[in-house]
Amino acid sequence: MSVIETTVTNRVATVTMSRPESRNALDSQLRAALPAALVAADADDDIDVLILTGADPAFCAGLDLKELGAGGNRIDQSSDNDAETTPRRPWPALSKPLIGAINGVAITGGFELALNCDFLVASGRAAFADTHARVGVMPGWGLSVLLADIVGVRKAREISLTGNFVSADEALHFGLVNKVVPHDELLPTAQSLAEDIVGNDQAGVRQMLATYAEVEQTTVADGWVIEARNHRQFQRTAGFDPDEVERRRMGIVNRGRDQIGRPS
Repeated sequence: MSVIETTVTNRVATVTMSRPESRNALDSQLRAALPAALVAADADDDIDVLILTGADPAFCAGLDLKELGAGGNRIDQSSDNDAETTPRRPWPALSKPLIGAINGVAITGGFELALNCDFLVASGRAAFADTHARVGVMPGWGLSVLLADIVGVRKAREISLTGNFVSADEALHFGLVNKVVPHDELLPTAQSLAEDIVGNDQAGVRQMLATYAEVEQTTVADGWVIEARNHRQFQRTAGFDPDEVERRRMGIVNRGRDQIGRPS
């Protein structure tokens, strides 16, 4: 069974992470398949806009700590020879708009996936949490840059240092998401917004998107470099203990259930 499902309607590609039994946690297969699917859709001349979502009940629970805790692939997939000035992103730069349709929890690496979308629509069931510090790893896909840019540095510090969950309504209040809609209206809303974009001049849309990206780099480029450097250094020096990762994983799962009041 594929861990990614892509459907195309009215020039809009919906890319769905499909590991629902693990809340779409990013195991090695999904980490490889997701960027490939987005790049393929971006290169397709019959597609103008992309939507990223997850198979219910979650958007993405982050890195598959169960795989890591069992001695699976190491967290840091970069080479020790990677330049310290090279930002690490979850997928290559895209030329077309990417809307995140957040259908459930977006945690740590899953939170970073959401932040790397151009804008977000959330179900009322959505919730966000940065549990990097609780696991004992460092963000490597731009969280410390993008989150502070969106919600402000003080709120970003609170989210990252506490590991507390942010509800969909709180996310709307802080500008993290653009809209919150009932769960069954999430994908229709994202599709409608995507079709609004499709109705524009596509050369203009892509130039506008590229301009936003270029302007953003004039203010946060150094932040990307700092995060990339600290991520690589931490992963090399902190060591990796699968038993400790598994212990922390279960603690995060239980804490999250308590905070958002959801059944297992």
